[in-house]
Amino acid sequence: MTVNFSRFFRVCNPSKTLNVGRAEDQQYYIDFSKVRGSNIIRELRRTITFSEDEPTCQLFTGHMGCGKSTELSRLKRELEQQGFHVVYFESSNDLDLADVEISDILLTIARQVIQSLEDAKIRLQPTRFRGLVQGAAKLLNSEVTGLKFKVPEFQAAGVGVNIPDEIGISSQEGEYSLAFGIGEITTKAKNSKDIRSLLRQHLEPRVNNIVEAINTELIEPAQQQLQQQGKAGLVVIVDNLDRIHNKPKSGQRNRERMSLEFLALV
Repeated sequence: MTVNFSRFFRVCNPSKTLNVGRAEDQQYYIDFSKVRGSNIIRELRRTITFSEDEPTCQLFTGHMGCGKSTELSRLKRELEQQGFHVVYFESSNDLDLADVEISDILLTIARQVIQSLEDAKIRLQPTRFRGLVQGAAKLLNSEVTGLKFKVPEFQAAGVGVNIPDEIGISSQEGEYSLAFGIGEITTKAKNSKDIRSLLRQHLEPRVNNIVEAINTELIEPAQQQLQQQGKAGLVVIVDNLDRIHNKPKSGQRNRERMSLEFLALV
């Protein structure tokens, strides 16, 4: 038997995450549950599936490179096999991990959830959340020279104005996608410390409102619509949060706040 050393080298790359949903990657997967002491993914899956409509929040930790992402990939596949709509994403693709605040994580989670639901043809009406995003976009447009986000005119509900279903931020002419709009903002923020600072000044005092809007305008309505389509429910998996540099920025109290809220979010 001839050994293809180039292929052998590539598949042994520890920085490459196995996607156990792919047949090619499945042949390289090794179940280490016996030496780890328990089948953690089975426990996570059972907690989610047995809880039915009761929301769960679970923290999955481990040393860097020990296989967390591979196991989360397996969890995603198993939950999808049981009928769940799973939103999985690597936070490192959206965040500057050396400089992260709670509002950054919340905005990223919201964008990923909305994008996945839009792709699944789930229509939501996140009026409050849309208003928060448009407020942030208008602030950046007014404060940063040369920066211009395309934001349709928006008027708040309750003042005798009907809000069109398509209000959002334009991704294509005549089409509106809130996920696209959030993505534009977060991409600019990731690449510019000044924009991140302005965005946080606007969003950090509104963190509680953002959490409430995500729960009441995104998660709960999505759960209902998915179940109407025969799905078991919605699961959001946020990977790579362990890579965040959790260093104090404005004193020890801020560091403690970050640690506690990360635990609550994951």
